[in-house]
Amino acid sequence: MASSFILPSFQIFPTTRQPHPSPSATAFRILPSSSSSSLTVSKSAETKTHNLNASGYYSGCVDQISKLCEDGRLGDAISIFNQMKEDGIQIGHDIYGEILQGFVYQRSLFGGKQIHAQIIKNGSSFSENEFLHTKLVIFYAKCDVRVAADYLFSSLPSKNVFSWAAMIGFYVRKGLNEECLLSFSGMLDSGVLPDNFVIPNALKACSSLQSLQCGRMIHGYIVKLGYGSCVFVASSLVDMYGKCGELGCARLVFDEIPEKNAVAWNSMLVGYFQNGENEEALRLFYQMRVESDVEPSRVTIASFLSASANLASLSEGKQGHAIAVRLGLPLDSILGSGLVNFYAKCSCIVDAELVFDLMLDRDVVAWNLLISGYIQDGHIEDSLDLCRRMQLENFRPDSVTLASILSACADCGDLRHGLEGHGYCFRNNLELDVFVASSIIDMYGKCGRIEDARKAFDCTMQRDVVLWNTLIAAYSESGCSGEALKLFYQMQLAGLLPNVVSWNAVILGFLRNGQVTEAKDFFMQMQSIGTAPNSVTWTTLISGLAQNGHGSDAFDHFEKMQAAGLKPNAMVIVGLLMAATALSLVQPGKQIHAYIARHGLAVSPWIMTSLVDMYAKCGSVNLARKVFDVSSVNDLPLYNAMISGYALHGKAVEALSLFNQMQLEGNKPDAITFTSILSACSHAGFFDEGQRIFKEMSSIHNIQPRIEHFGCVVDILSRRKKIYESLPYISSILNEIDGPIIGSLLAACRDQNDAEIGEALFKILLELEPSNSGNYIVLSNMYAASDRWHEATKIRNIMRINGLRKNPGCSWIHVGGPISRSIRLSTHETGRIGNSSPVVSYRLFHELPVTCAEDRGALPGDQDILTVGSKSSKSSMEKGHQAPFTVHHASGGNFLGDINTLVDLSFYNSAAHRPIPVSRENISHGRNNKRTTRRGFVANADFAWLRPIRT
Repeated sequence: MASSFILPSFQIFPTTRQPHPSPSATAFRILPSSSSSSLTVSKSAETKTHNLNASGYYSGCVDQISKLCEDGRLGDAISIFNQMKEDGIQIGHDIYGEILQGFVYQRSLFGGKQIHAQIIKNGSSFSENEFLHTKLVIFYAKCDVRVAADYLFSSLPSKNVFSWAAMIGFYVRKGLNEECLLSFSGMLDSGVLPDNFVIPNALKACSSLQSLQCGRMIHGYIVKLGYGSCVFVASSLVDMYGKCGELGCARLVFDEIPEKNAVAWNSMLVGYFQNGENEEALRLFYQMRVESDVEPSRVTIASFLSASANLASLSEGKQGHAIAVRLGLPLDSILGSGLVNFYAKCSCIVDAELVFDLMLDRDVVAWNLLISGYIQDGHIEDSLDLCRRMQLENFRPDSVTLASILSACADCGDLRHGLEGHGYCFRNNLELDVFVASSIIDMYGKCGRIEDARKAFDCTMQRDVVLWNTLIAAYSESGCSGEALKLFYQMQLAGLLPNVVSWNAVILGFLRNGQVTEAKDFFMQMQSIGTAPNSVTWTTLISGLAQNGHGSDAFDHFEKMQAAGLKPNAMVIVGLLMAATALSLVQPGKQIHAYIARHGLAVSPWIMTSLVDMYAKCGSVNLARKVFDVSSVNDLPLYNAMISGYALHGKAVEALSLFNQMQLEGNKPDAITFTSILSACSHAGFFDEGQRIFKEMSSIHNIQPRIEHFGCVVDILSRRKKIYESLPYISSILNEIDGPIIGSLLAACRDQNDAEIGEALFKILLELEPSNSGNYIVLSNMYAASDRWHEATKIRNIMRINGLRKNPGCSWIHVGGPISRSIRLSTHETGRIGNSSPVVSYRLFHELPVTCAEDRGALPGDQDILTVGSKSSKSSMEKGHQAPFTVHHASGGNFLGDINTLVDLSFYNSAAHRPIPVSRENISHGRNNKRTTRRGFVANADFAWLRPIRT
């Protein structure tokens, strides 16, 4: 039979094999036509039909079938349809159209194909009918049968708005956004005007393609035809502008909507939180509650919860939850997933579990959100258990699930579970997914298996920029900056242009490897080719410069970052505080503190912990305590920083008090806490307290002592001259013992003139630290203190033969202004520094002990200044060390202000364990010392702040 819309070879069924129809699809039976070629009705039947039509029976059946199909009672509609055929009533186009619409409602492909077959058998009057032809296009488009829909649509002689709408809707639904816009353009070219159902689909395609230009063109068309007042079209415009990042335009369109419905409010709300404007999203929600009678829907509440989660605003999110409960909204996949995500991101994992268990229908998204919540909260084992439970409940982990699990394994260095995840990906062909492949590479890289990361990369066939960046980052984090740079250029040879993430990864590799100059050059090259640094770039550079001892450069780049209009995040602030700490300059630290206060950053526990650490290490322990007291969150890291600060300054009583307070408030001490508190006991000579805390560490707190804890105990015993009692502790860590622990015992042997044990310890030190000149000097001084000058001279000669020399001490003075004006102290009495202006000398070397003598009645011991010379030249050696220790003040003009002076005390107290008297309170910790300070004393500290000195 010839027909304009019959598929070739009667292929109204898809070419692929279809599954057997479900019971719901075959619960009814459609009677076949009475003729194989056409429907023939007897003359008497025609007369009967005419009479029935006249009586309104036929129209009543049509109305009844239409109502049943709309109500979803398709089986009853088919029963009437079959009864009419049994009664010999000729079925018209309208009834076939209603039945087809019923199959569209239920997306029943099998039943719709039977109706299509009967339409073809009824002849050309049916098969060529434009109404039925359009209905079939709509049916196949709605059932996602593209081959049949495309063929029928292309063979349609006259395409109307309904057939165009069906195809455009199909293309959008299947993600074929280019075809959608092409069809929209073809619709306009054919002279058919799109209606308010077609336009939203075209705008949705623009959103998916991020095609703002096309969206603006459609907006112009909307204004031209007067659709702007239609809330459905306007809501689609708001959604399009929001997803294209044009929030200003979205808000203008939103404000012009005369009567906003829930969809309009939701579109604007989603636009705000998707673009990171979470505060605006919350304000809009409150505006909706106050100014509108529209009740929030599940999508509204879910969007509000997402914004609250991004802001970690627990109270606001709970209000949204309460509104959902009051409105009686069902806890389905949309609202339930939103609540799980909110509570998980706010670290309320127990509440997230409760919501998850109460959800009516859990989908894979909900499972993934809870798994991600466990991972963010550090419960890796719980996330793995939930993944197993997910499989037991017949949910198959997807690429998002595996990526989350692999990322968790990467962050905690759990190679065993990472290998299990990789195995699951391999068995289920998930490793072909680029997202999963990136997670696998990242996992191997962070677990130290860089070779396996490279193998995973080589096995991936489709490599995008993200995959390349992941491998570059893996090499960079491992310190392999050369290989990272090589991959950076190989990616470009493969035809992929690096993005800002690529540049950031290479800069990180340079900084991890200590190549500061290369990192700065690469940063300048990045800017020269037009790639704008983002916040991650600045964070990486500033933190890396601070960690590599380039604090001044870190502050310089911070100023450049502000000039570029970027706001620093918490990591940048932490990096700057680290730079101030490394420079031992409290004034820049105070400036950063002021910046933190002005911009409301004091809520970050990282920043507050870094502030306490900075003030303590820069000598202002009282300011550190003030910051600690005003902090809103006193968590364990903050306590550790404050206890460490007290230990650093020799304030053991305060450290012990804070240690007890921490436990009373429910914070359990960790290994870092015990290191600090034992160090405080060591510096203060609290032998009994140190022994008790060391025992309680394992017996009460179940923390196994590590080498640093044993080192503190050994130091305590050494200070109490209990060298022999410390030997059992040494034997406990013999396989892990390090130089500083043996050095403490060696210094104790020097104080007790125990040359026998000192020599044995020195032999161990030679194996551990053969190039440490300080060990030679301690042994030499020990021999000199025992009048064994021959051995002392021999040690000094060995040093000269091996090319070892004690690094000379140095000190700095910082005069008011920028950090770059720091001036190094000299042991010359007067002179110039380079081409600087004349300097005035201050003799501090004599002033420090004299002032302390008044306070403490103590002076440095003779052994602190011993050196090698003739046996009879001890007094002359002491005289030789009387060279004044000078501080230079650059006097380029009349200067009035404080001079912060940093003195390297190790210059004249090499490895000494006796306190050096100092008359100032503000003492800061040096890089190489393990002792801390008390007021008026520096117990083997390398640096001391002496301020203020008024000029």
